[in-house]
Amino acid sequence: MSASQYRGQLDRKRKQRMEAEKKAGEYRNKETVKRSAAAKSRAAAEKSTSPTGASSKRRESERYENEAAGAGKEANRWQDKAAAYAREESSLQGKLANAERSEADAAERKRKRDQQQKDRRIAADSAALSRRIVQAEAMASSAVRSLPSPKPERLRILILGAASKGDLRVGREQKRIRAAVESALHRDLVELDVRPAATTSDLLDGITKFRPHVVHFSGHSNDDLIMFERDEDAKHQGVIVSARAFASAVRATDTPPLLVLLNSCNSAAQIDQLVDDVAPFAIGMADEINDGDAIRYAAQFYAAVANGQSIQSSHFSAQAALELGGLEDAELPTLAWAADVDPSITVLVKPAETL
Repeated sequence: MSASQYRGQLDRKRKQRMEAEKKAGEYRNKETVKRSAAAKSRAAAEKSTSPTGASSKRRESERYENEAAGAGKEANRWQDKAAAYAREESSLQGKLANAERSEADAAERKRKRDQQQKDRRIAADSAALSRRIVQAEAMASSAVRSLPSPKPERLRILILGAASKGDLRVGREQKRIRAAVESALHRDLVELDVRPAATTSDLLDGITKFRPHVVHFSGHSNDDLIMFERDEDAKHQGVIVSARAFASAVRATDTPPLLVLLNSCNSAAQIDQLVDDVAPFAIGMADEINDGDAIRYAAQFYAAVANGQSIQSSHFSAQAALELGGLEDAELPTLAWAADVDPSITVLVKPAETL
């Protein structure tokens, strides 16, 4: 429930409490008045010299006492209501505070994502301006780097999944990716090396032996760390690897990958360095991403790649899948690329007849 809804409930509950307190006060005043009247009637009965008059005053006193007792009961009932409303009001205040903190945190995360996107646009604009200046000074046109067209070999995707505590569904993600590729138009042109419970040895072995065109990681990360697993059967803390060490490992091959996809929380902070030092394209998440959203993004991205779409179109397609699912994390996946490549024309899988 939103903070606005809690505020509305709190306002209504406060009004109910105040109304109950008002009613309790009114009945308490009535009780006081009636008891005072009863006391006067008793005094008059005691002073009366007429038996009939004294009897009448005593009956009047009893009536006032009964009315006072009734008013007292009503006052107590309304006081109990006011106390109950006060407890509910206190509970709502706590819920409102939690909702406000949650919304403030969400707003701050959105602000950070927006700022990251803004910074990325500024950096891209600055890089574009620098290129234009160089072009003008050199008086020569600068062509976009022409990446090698896919060779008559299958696109090799190394899929590493690590969740040493068992808190992420990396197995489900790998299953969804495999299913997406196997149902794609050019499924025969894609080869997967899937490594669940991935260790750092799996990373190095996969890079040097499989020679992937794409390196995909799913698991835990932050701005400058990635977590792999140990070669252990029981749940454990995992192995923390710095972003620099990860980049060095991915780069340690004669045929570096074209794309690195970090399908893990807060990994977008690493992709610029990956683009500078490792691969011409990289994708990361700008903030914490829901496990299910990450799975859906990955499955649709590789489905589009295996259908012959460009890297950019595949990225947009995967973001659209999140939006169509009514999910909130569509803006988190972030694509970065080197200044001299173009993701809109880079296709990783082409049908055999066009090779």
